[in-house]
Amino acid sequence: MMADTLLAFGKTSQIIPLSLPKGTEKLCELCQRPANLQCTDCRVTFYCLRECRIQIPLIKADLLKICRSVAQGKLSEGKHKEALPAAQFYLRCSIDIHGPNSAQLVPVYLLLAEANMGLGNLASVAELLSQAEWAVLKSPECGHGVYQQLHRSLGRLHAAIGNLDAALVNFANDVYYASEEYGLDSTVTCRGYFLMADVFNKQGKIHLVRSLYSEVARTLHGHLTHHLKIHIQNVQNHSKLLEPSLDKSQRTEVDATLRAILEFWQANPRRNSGQIALVALCLAMLWFLGGDSLKALGFGNVALQACQLIPNHDLTEPIQGLLQLVQSAQTEPRPGSG
Repeated sequence: MMADTLLAFGKTSQIIPLSLPKGTEKLCELCQRPANLQCTDCRVTFYCLRECRIQIPLIKADLLKICRSVAQGKLSEGKHKEALPAAQFYLRCSIDIHGPNSAQLVPVYLLLAEANMGLGNLASVAELLSQAEWAVLKSPECGHGVYQQLHRSLGRLHAAIGNLDAALVNFANDVYYASEEYGLDSTVTCRGYFLMADVFNKQGKIHLVRSLYSEVARTLHGHLTHHLKIHIQNVQNHSKLLEPSLDKSQRTEVDATLRAILEFWQANPRRNSGQIALVALCLAMLWFLGGDSLKALGFGNVALQACQLIPNHDLTEPIQGLLQLVQSAQTEPRPGSG
């Protein structure tokens, strides 16, 4: 049984003292006692007993989850510098467990690349993405989700350095793999369209920007309307939310996407009141579901004002209904206030 377990976690070999620099002391990764075994997968980890070799991956698997969670949480808050140490330790543990050439390192490289992108370290981003590409090339079994994340990161890098044609190619691949993995109307695919539109905007192709922004708003409106209906049903039934709404990271990304689109339509000479109403309504729903009534009320009023410029517009009733919900939520007594 122990032999099978060792094979599952990788092999060790006896340390040959003459092969090590003079005076170098190798300590067990787990208990810090003098080591006499070396991991043959990574060549950088040492153990005193095979029992320690078996325990290390289990401990580091838990560390992986913690580091990934911390890094992703900091990135969602825009704290790229604080995310970097957790992401770097995440990489180290991943290499120890999976080896230096595993396809399972790709998400780790992409997380590190995102942290460095936020800090403007584009040279580091390019190096990390090259490592990710190499790992993917050596592992043809990688799924569509991995390819989607890789192409999105490559697209963002090329957009940052001004290579807009290459950015568009990668974002197009991003959209393709996202639609294969998550569906055409998913929020992941939707974000790919938004990133393409940003590149077209830099190229001055405004007609394509308008088309893509309209598609993004339509998709997000559908998702948010779905979540709002579930929220209303559960409130009416006095039950807890049965289907999770957007988490903090998703809400931050959707908020940034919708705000950029709203700003575009408001600043555009060809002011499109219908699109302004739709996007502002999306933002109002997003923040109502997120528990911020003031933001929901503000965006709801923007949506209503835009909608009133269009006689008998289809969104008038949904906007008014949402504003009533927001106002009711503001007047409801808080638990324990009585």
